[in-house]
Amino acid sequence: MAVPATGQSDQPPQPPQPPRSPRAAGVAGIVFAVLCAAVIVGIRIVFPELPPTADQWHTSTSGRTVLRVALALLPFAGISFLWFMGALRAFIGGREDKFFATVFLGGGLLFVAMLFALATAADSMRDVADASPGDPPPELWRYSHHLTYTLLSSYCMRMAAVFTFATTTIGHRLRLFPRWLVVLGYIVGAILLVVVTRVPWSELAFPVWVLAVGCRMLSGRPNGGVTSR
Repeated sequence: MAVPATGQSDQPPQPPQPPRSPRAAGVAGIVFAVLCAAVIVGIRIVFPELPPTADQWHTSTSGRTVLRVALALLPFAGISFLWFMGALRAFIGGREDKFFATVFLGGGLLFVAMLFALATAADSMRDVADASPGDPPPELWRYSHHLTYTLLSSYCMRMAAVFTFATTTIGHRLRLFPRWLVVLGYIVGAILLVVVTRVPWSELAFPVWVLAVGCRMLSGRPNGGVTSR
Protein backbone atom coordinates (compact mmCIF):
# COMPACT_ATOMS: atom_id res chain seq x y z
CA MET A 1 0.00 0.00 0.00
CA ALA A 2 1.36 3.38 -0.98
CA VAL A 3 2.16 5.65 1.90
CA PRO A 4 1.28 9.33 1.35
CA ALA A 5 4.28 11.60 1.26
CA THR A 6 4.89 13.62 4.38
CA GLY A 7 5.97 17.21 4.71
CA GLN A 8 3.68 18.49 1.94
CA SER A 9 1.06 21.15 2.64
CA ASP A 10 -2.58 20.46 1.73
CA GLN A 11 -3.28 24.18 1.20
CA PRO A 12 -3.73 25.40 -2.39
CA PRO A 13 -0.95 27.56 -3.82
CA GLN A 14 -1.35 31.25 -3.24
CA PRO A 15 -1.71 33.59 -6.24
CA PRO A 16 1.24 35.86 -6.97
CA GLN A 17 1.17 39.08 -5.03
CA PRO A 18 1.88 42.53 -6.51
CA PRO A 19 4.70 44.71 -5.16
CA ARG A 20 4.10 46.02 -1.68
CA SER A 21 3.90 49.66 -2.69
CA PRO A 22 2.49 51.43 -5.78
CA ARG A 23 4.60 54.52 -5.11
CA ALA A 24 6.71 54.09 -8.25
CA ALA A 25 3.59 54.29 -10.41
CA GLY A 26 2.31 57.27 -8.44
CA VAL A 27 5.53 59.28 -8.72
CA ALA A 28 5.96 58.51 -12.43
CA GLY A 29 2.34 59.44 -13.12
CA ILE A 30 2.65 62.79 -11.36
CA VAL A 31 5.91 63.61 -13.17
CA PHE A 32 4.36 62.73 -16.52
CA ALA A 33 1.20 64.72 -15.82
CA VAL A 34 3.20 67.89 -15.07
CA LEU A 35 5.49 67.51 -18.09
CA CYS A 36 2.69 66.55 -20.48
CA ALA A 37 0.55 69.49 -19.40
CA ALA A 38 3.50 71.84 -19.96
CA VAL A 39 4.07 70.41 -23.44
CA ILE A 40 0.39 70.71 -24.42
CA VAL A 41 0.19 74.29 -23.13
CA GLY A 42 3.35 75.22 -25.03
CA ILE A 43 2.10 73.73 -28.29
CA ARG A 44 -1.30 75.36 -27.84
CA ILE A 45 0.32 78.74 -27.29
CA VAL A 46 2.57 78.48 -30.35
CA PHE A 47 -0.03 76.77 -32.54
CA PRO A 48 -3.28 78.57 -31.69
CA GLU A 49 -6.66 77.39 -32.93
CA LEU A 50 -6.67 80.09 -35.64
CA PRO A 51 -3.11 80.16 -36.99
CA PRO A 52 -1.38 83.52 -37.31
CA THR A 53 0.46 84.48 -40.45
CA ALA A 54 3.93 83.23 -41.21
CA ASP A 55 5.30 86.72 -40.59
CA GLN A 56 4.01 86.67 -37.02
CA TRP A 57 5.56 83.28 -36.34
CA HIS A 58 8.93 84.17 -37.82
CA THR A 59 9.22 87.43 -35.88
CA SER A 60 7.94 85.99 -32.59
CA THR A 61 10.99 85.24 -30.48
CA SER A 62 8.86 84.32 -27.47
CA GLY A 63 6.86 81.83 -29.54
CA ARG A 64 10.01 80.07 -30.74
CA THR A 65 11.34 79.99 -27.18
CA VAL A 66 8.13 78.46 -25.85
CA LEU A 67 8.19 75.83 -28.58
CA ARG A 68 11.85 75.06 -27.90
CA VAL A 69 11.16 74.54 -24.19
CA ALA A 70 8.11 72.36 -24.89
CA LEU A 71 10.09 70.17 -27.29
CA ALA A 72 12.91 69.88 -24.75
CA LEU A 73 10.46 68.63 -22.10
CA LEU A 74 8.66 66.20 -24.41
CA PRO A 75 11.23 63.33 -24.37
CA PHE A 76 11.20 63.35 -20.57
CA ALA A 77 7.40 63.23 -20.63
CA GLY A 78 7.58 60.15 -22.85
CA ILE A 79 10.15 58.47 -20.60
CA SER A 80 8.13 59.14 -17.45
CA PHE A 81 4.99 57.77 -19.16
CA LEU A 82 6.80 54.53 -20.04
CA TRP A 83 7.94 54.33 -16.41
CA PHE A 84 4.34 54.92 -15.33
CA MET A 85 3.15 52.06 -17.55
CA GLY A 86 5.82 49.69 -16.30
CA ALA A 87 5.18 50.52 -12.65
CA LEU A 88 1.43 50.01 -13.13
CA ARG A 89 1.95 46.61 -14.74
CA ALA A 90 4.33 45.58 -11.95
CA PHE A 91 1.77 46.68 -9.37
CA ILE A 92 -1.04 44.73 -11.04
CA GLY A 93 1.18 41.64 -11.28
CA GLY A 94 -0.28 38.28 -12.32
CA ARG A 95 -3.84 39.44 -11.77
CA GLU A 96 -4.03 41.33 -15.07
CA ASP A 97 -6.47 40.29 -17.78
CA LYS A 98 -4.59 39.34 -20.95
CA PHE A 99 -6.99 41.14 -23.30
CA PHE A 100 -7.07 44.45 -21.44
CA ALA A 101 -3.35 44.18 -20.65
CA THR A 102 -2.63 43.96 -24.39
CA VAL A 103 -4.85 46.97 -25.14
CA PHE A 104 -3.25 48.84 -22.23
CA LEU A 105 0.26 48.17 -23.53
CA GLY A 106 -0.55 48.84 -27.19
CA GLY A 107 -2.42 52.08 -26.51
CA GLY A 108 0.33 53.41 -24.26
CA LEU A 109 3.15 52.60 -26.68
CA LEU A 110 1.30 54.09 -29.65
CA PHE A 111 0.61 57.23 -27.60
CA VAL A 112 4.33 57.70 -26.95
CA ALA A 113 5.14 57.02 -30.61
CA MET A 114 2.63 59.64 -31.78
CA LEU A 115 3.96 62.08 -29.20
CA PHE A 116 7.47 61.76 -30.60
CA ALA A 117 6.17 62.06 -34.17
CA LEU A 118 4.45 65.30 -33.14
CA ALA A 119 7.73 66.60 -31.71
CA THR A 120 9.55 65.75 -34.94
CA ALA A 121 7.01 67.65 -37.04
CA ALA A 122 7.05 70.75 -34.82
CA ASP A 123 10.84 70.77 -34.49
CA SER A 124 11.28 70.45 -38.27
CA MET A 125 9.04 73.48 -38.79
CA ARG A 126 11.05 75.47 -36.25
CA ASP A 127 14.38 74.56 -37.87
CA VAL A 128 13.16 75.52 -41.35
CA ALA A 129 11.73 78.80 -40.08
CA ASP A 130 14.97 79.66 -38.25
CA ALA A 131 17.07 78.81 -41.31
CA SER A 132 14.97 80.86 -43.74
CA PRO A 133 16.77 84.05 -44.81
CA GLY A 134 13.48 85.95 -44.95
CA ASP A 135 9.92 85.24 -43.97
CA PRO A 136 9.06 81.55 -44.39
CA PRO A 137 6.41 80.77 -46.98
CA PRO A 138 2.82 80.71 -45.65
CA GLU A 139 2.43 77.15 -46.97
CA LEU A 140 5.07 76.00 -44.47
CA TRP A 141 3.10 77.37 -41.55
CA ARG A 142 -0.22 75.94 -42.76
CA TYR A 143 1.32 72.53 -43.38
CA SER A 144 3.11 72.42 -40.02
CA HIS A 145 0.05 73.74 -38.19
CA HIS A 146 -2.22 71.11 -39.71
CA LEU A 147 0.26 68.27 -39.18
CA THR A 148 0.96 69.18 -35.55
CA TYR A 149 -2.72 69.53 -34.67
CA THR A 150 -3.61 66.29 -36.44
CA LEU A 151 -0.94 64.35 -34.57
CA LEU A 152 -1.90 65.92 -31.23
CA SER A 153 -5.70 65.68 -31.37
CA SER A 154 -6.50 62.93 -33.85
CA TYR A 155 -3.78 60.42 -33.02
CA CYS A 156 -2.01 61.13 -29.71
CA MET A 157 -5.22 61.74 -27.80
CA ARG A 158 -7.12 58.87 -29.42
CA MET A 159 -4.37 56.48 -28.32
CA ALA A 160 -4.48 58.13 -24.89
CA ALA A 161 -8.21 57.39 -24.84
CA VAL A 162 -7.54 53.69 -25.53
CA PHE A 163 -4.98 53.63 -22.71
CA THR A 164 -7.38 55.42 -20.35
CA PHE A 165 -10.25 53.02 -21.06
CA ALA A 166 -8.04 49.94 -20.63
CA THR A 167 -6.40 51.18 -17.43
CA THR A 168 -9.73 52.22 -15.92
CA THR A 169 -11.29 48.84 -16.74
CA ILE A 170 -8.36 46.97 -15.18
CA GLY A 171 -8.46 49.18 -12.10
CA HIS A 172 -12.22 48.69 -11.78
CA ARG A 173 -12.13 44.90 -12.17
CA LEU A 174 -9.31 44.47 -9.68
CA ARG A 175 -10.83 47.07 -7.32
CA LEU A 176 -7.68 49.16 -7.43
CA PHE A 177 -9.52 52.38 -8.21
CA PRO A 178 -12.30 53.98 -6.18
CA ARG A 179 -15.61 54.62 -7.91
CA TRP A 180 -14.95 58.31 -8.50
CA LEU A 181 -11.70 57.51 -10.31
CA VAL A 182 -13.41 54.89 -12.45
CA VAL A 183 -16.11 57.38 -13.47
CA LEU A 184 -13.48 60.03 -14.14
CA GLY A 185 -11.48 57.62 -16.30
CA TYR A 186 -14.43 56.75 -18.53
CA ILE A 187 -15.41 60.42 -18.87
CA VAL A 188 -11.86 61.42 -19.81
CA GLY A 189 -11.64 58.53 -22.27
CA ALA A 190 -14.86 59.66 -23.95
CA ILE A 191 -13.60 63.25 -24.14
CA LEU A 192 -10.32 62.18 -25.73
CA LEU A 193 -12.06 59.87 -28.17
CA VAL A 194 -14.99 62.00 -29.31
CA VAL A 195 -14.73 65.72 -28.55
CA VAL A 196 -10.98 66.39 -28.42
CA THR A 197 -10.88 67.63 -32.03
CA ARG A 198 -13.79 70.02 -31.42
CA VAL A 199 -13.06 71.53 -28.00
CA PRO A 200 -9.80 73.52 -27.62
CA TRP A 201 -7.56 72.59 -24.69
CA SER A 202 -9.49 69.37 -24.03
CA GLU A 203 -6.17 67.49 -24.44
CA LEU A 204 -5.37 68.57 -20.88
CA ALA A 205 -7.97 66.07 -19.63
CA PHE A 206 -5.43 63.27 -20.11
CA PRO A 207 -2.65 64.63 -17.84
CA VAL A 208 -5.31 65.59 -15.30
CA TRP A 209 -6.52 61.98 -15.22
CA VAL A 210 -2.96 60.61 -14.97
CA LEU A 211 -2.33 63.04 -12.12
CA ALA A 212 -5.44 61.73 -10.32
CA VAL A 213 -4.27 58.14 -10.81
CA GLY A 214 -0.78 58.98 -9.60
CA CYS A 215 -2.06 60.72 -6.48
CA ARG A 216 -4.37 57.78 -5.76
CA MET A 217 -1.53 55.28 -6.10
CA LEU A 218 0.60 57.34 -3.73
CA SER A 219 -2.20 57.43 -1.16
CA GLY A 220 -2.95 53.70 -1.45
CA ARG A 221 -2.24 51.30 1.40
CA PRO A 222 1.35 50.00 1.33
CA ASN A 223 0.28 46.34 1.04
CA GLY A 224 -1.17 47.01 -2.43
CA GLY A 225 -4.79 46.63 -1.33
CA VAL A 226 -6.37 49.76 -2.79
CA THR A 227 -10.06 49.10 -2.26
CA SER A 228 -13.06 50.68 -3.89
CA ARG A 229 -15.20 53.07 -1.93
